[in-house]
Amino acid sequence: MGRKVAVMLIHGIGNQTGTFADRVITEIDGRCRPTCGDDIVIRPAHWAHVMDDEAKLLWQRFDDAQLPLRWNWARRFIVELLGDAIAYQPTRSDRRAYMGIHAAVAAAMNQLAHAAGPDAPLCIIAHSLGTVIASNYLYDLEVKLTRDRDIVAQEVRAEMDNTPLERGETLTLLYTLGSPLALWSLRYSNFGTPINLPSPVLFQHHPTLPPLAEWRNYFDPDDPIGFPLKTLNEAYSNVVTADEPIEIGDMFTGWNPTSHLAYWTAQAVITPISDQLIRVWRSINAV
Repeated sequence: MGRKVAVMLIHGIGNQTGTFADRVITEIDGRCRPTCGDDIVIRPAHWAHVMDDEAKLLWQRFDDAQLPLRWNWARRFIVELLGDAIAYQPTRSDRRAYMGIHAAVAAAMNQLAHAAGPDAPLCIIAHSLGTVIASNYLYDLEVKLTRDRDIVAQEVRAEMDNTPLERGETLTLLYTLGSPLALWSLRYSNFGTPINLPSPVLFQHHPTLPPLAEWRNYFDPDDPIGFPLKTLNEAYSNVVTADEPIEIGDMFTGWNPTSHLAYWTAQAVITPISDQLIRVWRSINAV
């Protein structure tokens, strides 16, 4: 048994359950285990439950009012797809959803640090709205790391131990799947500033890893939610390793917007990520 690599999975929009990551964990483990044994440690960050009560309350108020609404199946679909994205955005007076979701990610990251080791190289794989959550979460950590200004909420800090992994210092790999980050960038001048990758202090923990660090952004051209990132501005062009157009889904979903839900099990995603995890494992174990 060698030194471990830590992998965090962050889901996106939709009616997600705690089992959202089961299949992708099985796929990555199956590819990595023959080489790495038990040293690729994967944990899911399930945050959908943070929003469940609010969504139920919203629908309860519609039901109680007995409004003449039609196409309720379509309305529920839109709430599932867009409600979380809208609620996640903090306002001046209310950051509950933002903090609650980040606290769920922090708790999962804490479990990952205990399982993989406090300074294990960190890989984050995020889908859909999860890519925005991952970017914001890492950005908040980076402000403390690079500017010595702590903007992480106390509710989030309460879920963390003071380990390099949880501080974002060992961030090595980032994979964004079907990412709407380009839309979120409209909120900022010149489309905003991306996180740094690798972590600015990764070399202090793992001197051999910075050349292996990468941020690959996978999108299906038929997916209207997934966008390229390198073209946003020079900063994104420099930090994003590649925008990877891929064809995912089956004969029913591969040619239309429902392809957005098929990234987690696409071999065009699983295979290169697994291969890079093996390279990182080999590097830290000098294999």
